[in-house]
Formats: sequence, structure tokens, C-alpha cells
Amino acid sequence: MDSLISTLAIWALPVVLAITLHEAAHGYVARHFGDPTADLAGRITLNPLRHIDPVGTVLVPAGILALSALFGAGGILFGWAKPVPVNFGRLRNPKADMLWVAAAGPFMNLLMALGWAILFRIAMAGEAGAYTLPMMKMADAGMQINAVLMVLNLLPIPPLDGGRIAVSLLPSRLAWGFARLEPYGFPILLVLLVTGVLGTILWPLIAGFRYLIGVLVGI
Repeated sequence: MDSLISTLAIWALPVVLAITLHEAAHGYVARHFGDPTADLAGRITLNPLRHIDPVGTVLVPAGILALSALFGAGGILFGWAKPVPVNFGRLRNPKADMLWVAAAGPFMNLLMALGWAILFRIAMAGEAGAYTLPMMKMADAGMQINAVLMVLNLLPIPPLDGGRIAVSLLPSRLAWGFARLEPYGFPILLVLLVTGVLGTILWPLIAGFRYLIGVLVGI
């Protein structure tokens, strides 16, 4: 039980920040390109309570962490927040601007991963103290959850961000045909997860990303 409590305490802040700031970034960029929907709904905010989904932000990540802490066996740690409402039709150039709105979330995860890596480097270089190891563990958790969310969301499967980026880049006829896959996106992800294919795809990419940011900040 102590292991479970300490695991949840270390991961809680990184998970909440990674998921909620990812969504807020979508709303901010959508407003920049002409769609005020998220702003009017009060979703362009750093207040995590405006973004938390009880299942996706709390129960799913906590369940995966609990399995890992209690049995040493968990899947890829991931979760989701309440999707920020975006009306792509209100963007000044819907097809082109969709790319930037979609890319904003993974880019925010990239920035947060770098921020946590810097914190890890600072803790590692400082004098050892009571908070040094917990800080390093939390920073490592922050790098991991942001790496997972960034790589996962860049998969070219609608409605993931990578799918919407693909829709923006494809020629119009192919783009609208590809966009029609969106209702099947999450069932496809579920099948990939259950069969282990998702992990096979993601883990090398996540490991490569972690290696790169480690080299960048000197850890």
C-alpha cells in the first residue's frame, strides 16, 4: 500500500499537467487562428479542474499505476482530458490551420518533457537532500508521461492529433476520405492496445525521444 501511495503521489502532478495543458494548448492556438469556441467555454486556462475528465484524467492513469505498483505489471501509462471544443469551420483557413491546432498539444508535451528533464538535471547536480530523490522521480515521471502522450497523439489515426495533421497535409479528396475514419479511431487504438501492437510501435519511439532529451540536457 505504501508503494501504491508513493507512486500515485509522484505521478499525480506530471499526469494532470501533461493532459490538461495539452488540451489548453489546442484551445489557445484555435483562438489565435480565429476560433473562439474554447475561449468562450472557459477552456483556455491553466486551471486543471476545467479540463479534468474523471475517467480519463483520474481513473485510467490511477488504475494503470496501481497495477504497476501492486503487481509490477502495467501497460502504457496514458489518459485523456475533456476534449477542448474546436470548431474547425471557424478557423480562417480551416484545412491549413487545422495542422497548427492539432500540433499544439503534442508540442506542449514536448516543452513539458524538456522542462521536467531540466528539473531532473538540476536535482541530479544539486546537493543530496530529503527531497532530491522524490524530485528526480517526479521529473522522470514527467518526462515519461509527456513522451507517451506526444508520441501517442502523433500517430496518424483520426481523431488523434496526428490524424488531424494528416488530414491537413493530404490533398483535399484524400483528406476528406481519410477524415471519415474518425469514428473508428478509438476502436482501432483499442485493438492495437489489446493485441500489443500499440506497445510495439510506441516503445521504441518513446525510448528514442527520452534518449534525445537526455542527451540535450546532459542526463
